[in-house]
Amino acid sequence: MVVPMEDINTGGKTVKSEIVGMYLLNEGNMGSNKSTLDYLDLSGKDSTVHYYRNIYSERNPTTVMMLGDVGNDCQIYGSRLWLVINCSNKVEVAHAEDAVRIGKVDIPNCRYVTFKDGFAYVSSYVGSVYSGSSSPLGSVYKVDTLSLEKVDSCSVGYQPEEMAIIDNALYVANSGGYQGMTGQGYESTVSVVDLKTMQETDRIEVAPNLHHMKADKYNQLWVTARGNYTNETGSIWWLTKGVNGKMQVGGHLDQAVSDLCIVGDSLYFYGSQWSEVSMTNTVTYGIINIRTHQIVCNSLSESDAIRKVRMPYGIIVNPIHRDFYLMDAKNYVSSGELLHFLPDGTFDWKVKTGDIPAHACWRFAK
Repeated sequence: MVVPMEDINTGGKTVKSEIVGMYLLNEGNMGSNKSTLDYLDLSGKDSTVHYYRNIYSERNPTTVMMLGDVGNDCQIYGSRLWLVINCSNKVEVAHAEDAVRIGKVDIPNCRYVTFKDGFAYVSSYVGSVYSGSSSPLGSVYKVDTLSLEKVDSCSVGYQPEEMAIIDNALYVANSGGYQGMTGQGYESTVSVVDLKTMQETDRIEVAPNLHHMKADKYNQLWVTARGNYTNETGSIWWLTKGVNGKMQVGGHLDQAVSDLCIVGDSLYFYGSQWSEVSMTNTVTYGIINIRTHQIVCNSLSESDAIRKVRMPYGIIVNPIHRDFYLMDAKNYVSSGELLHFLPDGTFDWKVKTGDIPAHACWRFAK
């Protein structure tokens, strides 16, 4: 059964710019096959912001099992939209203009995608979900973005997560999440892969349980570490090139960062720190200056709306106007919310999303 799309008028006012919309990928609770795709229309066709909930199944009614199980990344490259569907072991590829499906790439336990020179690079746990101590090393698969054929791969660390590219090197955050859960200890390295040869050339020791990674305009890498949830808390690290031209650790902040978005010199973040000792979760928000490496703001908004966010699960900042959006997963098993804030932190509007809204990307005008 195809679930019909919902057109929701948010009441927000559009400001015409190069950005005409935003795709939001809802993860959906693992095992429920409920990953869905929403679209925020910022084109200003009637001066208000419209939110289209659950567009993928309606625009692709013949796709078996619709989008799939657990959406883990959402990116646009050229004219194509790439959706990494973790537990369905595939990357869905669609037209960025309308989200009509082009095809898919089968990749086991896939996690994140990044691009360079006509190729997509997809991180993969390789082993089955929660394979524990028997899980193999992770890999990065190289995919031709036109033919959607896998053309190469490279082994990296255990359970690789997000990646970033600087020059001709691919940097991969290894988490070792499955090993950590079985008591073997988390991975703590960044793999360096030569894009010309697709060979791992180095491992950089950083911190346990790495997750997100972003490159900034100064060719620094920002890497988040989730710690071990007991005696080691979350932190964020920056890597810079040394005198030998190799990337090395520059320093870190003892600040839990669960997701981040960099615009200009500002790194917007939220941190959700879980402690298995106290069985509590602490949420923080803020901005880091990427040039000085200092936290310059300990709050993104003074509005009651941000204090009522139950479980922040994603953040994205408009690179032109600097208004920003927070994704609230709520209780993980029912509809979440997307909240919009103006550049000064003033709350603007919120709208109901699919289950576990977590990943978003901007769509620019042609």
